[in-house]
Amino acid sequence: MRSTLKDLLAPAQVQNYGVGAFNIYNLEGATAVVQAAEELNSPVILQLLPSALKMGGRPLVSLCTSLADKASVPVAVHLDHCSSAEIIDQALGYGVDSVMADGSELDLARNISFTREIVERVRSTNGYGGVEAELGKISGMEDGEIVEAHHQQMTKPDEALTFVRETGADALAVCIGNVHGTYHRPPQLDFNRLDEIAAKVNIPLVLHGTSGLPDEMITRVIGYGVCKFNVNTEIRSAYLGRMRHLLCQHDRCELTTLMKEAINSMKDVVKEKIRLFGSAEKVLAYEPS
Repeated sequence: MRSTLKDLLAPAQVQNYGVGAFNIYNLEGATAVVQAAEELNSPVILQLLPSALKMGGRPLVSLCTSLADKASVPVAVHLDHCSSAEIIDQALGYGVDSVMADGSELDLARNISFTREIVERVRSTNGYGGVEAELGKISGMEDGEIVEAHHQQMTKPDEALTFVRETGADALAVCIGNVHGTYHRPPQLDFNRLDEIAAKVNIPLVLHGTSGLPDEMITRVIGYGVCKFNVNTEIRSAYLGRMRHLLCQHDRCELTTLMKEAINSMKDVVKEKIRLFGSAEKVLAYEPS
């Protein structure tokens, strides 16, 4: 059933579990995520990066919204990491339910202004699925852009309070030592910082860069109010790894066989994450607004 970011995160925040948000590029990825969610009776979020939106356009969004409409569990379709108001307007026109207004490259004042503008734009559309924002700057690679480690900026708790009050954002992505993409050294999350942020803001918190974090860290941040987790690298790696294996082992391979294998390989990763985030069997917690 079609849902929204706001509707999925509200019960997660109250009942202390996380909802997985998985980046989607094609039919196989979207199918894998929805099938995994249905098999585990879990809410889930299909995410599209601006690069995927540019490549797939309205047909890719329609694919995701169609699967969401027909799913037996709540599914939201969300635009991830977007710093362009024009692209956000385009995505809303195509039918996404919610967006991430990414002003992390801006200073605090301009980030507040940009995010507030996007909240107002989204609220003026039919229905309101919610706006996720980001405060701080996460290093690593996301959607083809690289942020070097020395440019990383941790989220400041006092700024988080001001930011949430002045923007009206519905969810806040934080930087506490998490990185996009692959962790090249053991991750070190600043749990004290997260605790301070959670004490100051009352909206759901989001953790990007989930791929590669130890399970115990995921479980621990849920206890501090993180209830949306972005997953991209691990499902892409599962897809590409399985394709590489099959194509190297067989001279000829039916495309439909490749598609089925891709779905199954990604679905295994998605189910593992759903269990880790604690959202399995949480469909009854969902109450649409």
